[in-house]
Amino acid sequence: MSNAEERAGQGTTGSLAHRVPDLGALELLLAVARLGSLGGAARELGITQPAASSRIRSMERQLGVALVDRSPRGSRLTDAGALVTDWARRIVEAAEAFDAGAQALRVRRDSRLRVAASMTIAEYLLPGWLLALRAQRPDTAVSLHAGNSTVVAERLLSDEADLGFVEGLSVPAGLDSAVIAHDRLIVVTSPGHPWARRRGALQASELAATPLILREKGSGTRQVLDAALGGLARPLIELSSTTAVKAAAVSGAGPAVLSELAVGEELAMRRLVRVPVEGAALARDLRAVWPTGHRPTGPARDLLSLTRG
Repeated sequence: MSNAEERAGQGTTGSLAHRVPDLGALELLLAVARLGSLGGAARELGITQPAASSRIRSMERQLGVALVDRSPRGSRLTDAGALVTDWARRIVEAAEAFDAGAQALRVRRDSRLRVAASMTIAEYLLPGWLLALRAQRPDTAVSLHAGNSTVVAERLLSDEADLGFVEGLSVPAGLDSAVIAHDRLIVVTSPGHPWARRRGALQASELAATPLILREKGSGTRQVLDAALGGLARPLIELSSTTAVKAAAVSGAGPAVLSELAVGEELAMRRLVRVPVEGAALARDLRAVWPTGHRPTGPARDLLSLTRG
């Protein structure tokens, strides 16, 4: 094999990125062809003339041909340069189409945000966060699905939500998470319930043995309470929302265990009474969750940032 054939063979091996000039160099060559001046092309692209000259020389070395003849009267493409310029124009046009398509994808992504959240977070924290997000992204349409922690995980894993919020003890399988807030469960009753008049704290064992107004299985509140007490008595009533549990407790149906976030107004107005408890750890973390390996982007990333603020 001759030296020329060997060099030609080497030119077709290796990564395409090492054999084809980058977009910046191709755009510079197109500007030189259009303006007939290396200095004018440099000014148009916002680089210095020495930098432009260096980029052209580097491209010529990479391709193995002379592209531009320089003279005091300006810069003129060689025959090879004119041919390469035609190819460069097609590449740049394709890159512009690629960029426009990517921009369209970003716009479509940023035009909506699907949120799934467990009930306490959906009712008492998310409204404020979503108002703040609307101030940042007025053109983003937000949909919110409220359900228990199990439902939140299912929606994320089936690509029916972009970001979720849960309040259970652990992170559901297949999800990554970040702690965004802390919460505490408290025992509450109506003022007429015997527990409202007791002088000492309620023992955890007594709480565990008492039929309570509870959220449904799968809810974060139920999971935390069950783990803290080592088991629960058969529910007095089982309801699917924090608001329903709270309303039942206010009506005098029985004691309930609810988030501090949910009962501030009722405690202040004496519609509910807080009952102290000993021997049970009822604190919990509130978490943002998303599918493993898919860090939130766009509006979901901005909402996550707002929750931490």
